[in-house]
Amino acid sequence: MDQDPGRPGPLADRGGHYSWHVNVLLAALGVIGIAASGPLMAATSAPALTMSFWRTALGGAALGGAAGLRKRGELRALKRADLAGIGFAALMLAAHFGFWVSSLKLTSVASSTSLVCLQMAWVALFSRLRGVRVAPGVLAGIAVAFAGVAVISGFDFSLSPKAVLGDLLALLGGAFAALYTMAGARARRNLSTTTYAALCYGGCALVLLAACLLSGQQLTGFAPQVWLLILAVALLAQILGHTVFNHLLAVMSPIVVSLIILLEVPGAAILAAAFLRQSPPWGTYAGLGLILAGLAVVVLAQPSARKRKGPRGRGPFPDVS
Repeated sequence: MDQDPGRPGPLADRGGHYSWHVNVLLAALGVIGIAASGPLMAATSAPALTMSFWRTALGGAALGGAAGLRKRGELRALKRADLAGIGFAALMLAAHFGFWVSSLKLTSVASSTSLVCLQMAWVALFSRLRGVRVAPGVLAGIAVAFAGVAVISGFDFSLSPKAVLGDLLALLGGAFAALYTMAGARARRNLSTTTYAALCYGGCALVLLAACLLSGQQLTGFAPQVWLLILAVALLAQILGHTVFNHLLAVMSPIVVSLIILLEVPGAAILAAAFLRQSPPWGTYAGLGLILAGLAVVVLAQPSARKRKGPRGRGPFPDVS
C-alpha cells in the first residue's frame, strides 16, 4: 500500500485525492487491528517471546514477498548505512515486543496498552536529550501523561506487585518503541515502507528467534487454538494495522494519524473487558484518561508537517504496537 503523497492510486477520485469515506474506513480497520493486538496476545498461552517471534516472522514473510516482487531494484541498491539503520530499528522493535508482550501476562490489557502508547512522549523526551527544542505544550502534555502513569501504577500496586512489574515492563516497551520509531524515521528517508518493513520485521524475527532459543522457549507444538490466535495477531496487528497506518501517512496529516492511533488504548480496554472479562479498578481508567489527554496535547503541540524536516513531511510520532 505504499504510495507517495500527491500520487493518486486506484482509490483516488478524479481530483487526485483519496475519498474521505475510504480513508475513514481504512482508519477504522487499522484501529481494530492494533486494538486487538493486546487482548489477543494476553489470551494466548504461548510464551511472550514466542508470540513476538511468530508475529514478526509472519509479517516479515508476507511483506518480504511483496518487496521481492515489486522492490527488487531498491533491494539491490541498499547501502551499508541503510542496513545498519534497519538493523538497529529491528533490535529496538524486538526489545519493544519482548517487554510489552511480557507485560500483558502480568497486568491488565488496559494498563499495559495505555503505558506502552507513551512511546510518543518518550520520543519527545529522547529528542530533548539530543538537544532538540521541545515546545512547552509538549512538555505539559508529557507531564499530564506521566501523571496518568502514576495513577495506574498506584492502583495496580494495590492489586499485586506482579501488576506493577507488568506496568514497568510496558513502560520500557514504550521506550524501546520510541527508539524504534526514531530509527525507522531515519531509515525510511531512502526506503519505501514495504522494503523497510519487510527487512525490519525479518531482522526483528531473527533477534527474537535467537532470544527464544537461548532462553529455551517453546516455538512449536501448540494447540490449534493457539496457532489461530498467533495467526490472528500477525494478520490483524502486524499486517493490517501497521500497513494501513503506513498507508494513511501518505494521504493524511501525521497529527491526524497520531490522534487516530490513540484510539487503540480505549479500543483494547473495551475488547479486553468484553472477551477476557478484565475489569481493572476505576483508577486504571482514570489514569488511562490522563494518558490519552496528555498524549493528545503532545501530538497537537507538535510543529506542522511543513515545518518538519523528516521524509515526505512525516514526523517521528505515528507508529503502532
